[in-house]
Amino acid sequence: MGKDKIRINEEFYDIMPPEYRELVESGTYGKEGRGWKDMGSSKELIEEHSLCAGCPESMAFRYILASLPAPEDTVMVGSTGCTSLVFPHVAVHNIHSLFGNQNAIATGLKRALMVRFPNKVKDVVVLAGDGATVDIGLDMTLQSWFRGEKFTTICFDNELYANTGGQESGLMQKGFVAKMAPVGKKFDKVRLPEIARESGCQYVVNMTASQPGKVEKVIRNAVYIARELGPTYVQIYTPCILEIGKQSMEGLQEMRDSEKPTERFAYKEYITDEAKAYLADLDAKRKAKATAQLAAK
Repeated sequence: MGKDKIRINEEFYDIMPPEYRELVESGTYGKEGRGWKDMGSSKELIEEHSLCAGCPESMAFRYILASLPAPEDTVMVGSTGCTSLVFPHVAVHNIHSLFGNQNAIATGLKRALMVRFPNKVKDVVVLAGDGATVDIGLDMTLQSWFRGEKFTTICFDNELYANTGGQESGLMQKGFVAKMAPVGKKFDKVRLPEIARESGCQYVVNMTASQPGKVEKVIRNAVYIARELGPTYVQIYTPCILEIGKQSMEGLQEMRDSEKPTERFAYKEYITDEAKAYLADLDAKRKAKATAQLAAK
């Protein structure tokens, strides 16, 4: 881990795949202020994926990877599901956990990294679907929040089990009928953002992946706050267009429709006063640094 490790031995340079050489030479590792606008001009940290054409998860994945403050010093923890099909293509250290125990793995990992690198910030980011986060893994998700573990949890909310045929999940809408849930969901969508807030998370956001600039801001805030203060949670609607009967080009519109002011994914943000003060201090330091650099020129 670390930018110093992301280099090619001179003796092996000629035989390395061109894609890897390009990643080392023009990726965004170590770039201060990196973001989604670097996509297309710098080497992406995800070049291809095995998800369905038009899958909103692939959009969200790209925006998240582009928004990590320090991908060279980040470890992502995933779980079984559609996301686990993408991690093998991601140029960020990652661990595939058993279904549902991703927050337990992240807990041990974060603590070990703090011991191993006491003078260096190492970010841990959990990324899993609604089945792993709110159903099978809910206990481990909540316990990590109760303990105040310093890492970010991101849930790709498909509102069903997308990877295994469309079974009902706790985050599915009430009354929704899926291929493997023919009688329809009988209870309301679990309010995990509210539970996260009540469980000690410093920063909680409910959103879609339709606006890359907004995703970038949220992910950066979540990672920064988790570094210093405690757990953060981001729930992103990434509809499975295959299972909800949409065409491959309709995923973006589905998210836009679901984030309207009266809809279930209208943008909602909760932030503690402590986290607000911390972000304000970070912003002031950035402005002071920019002013100093401008004066030096």
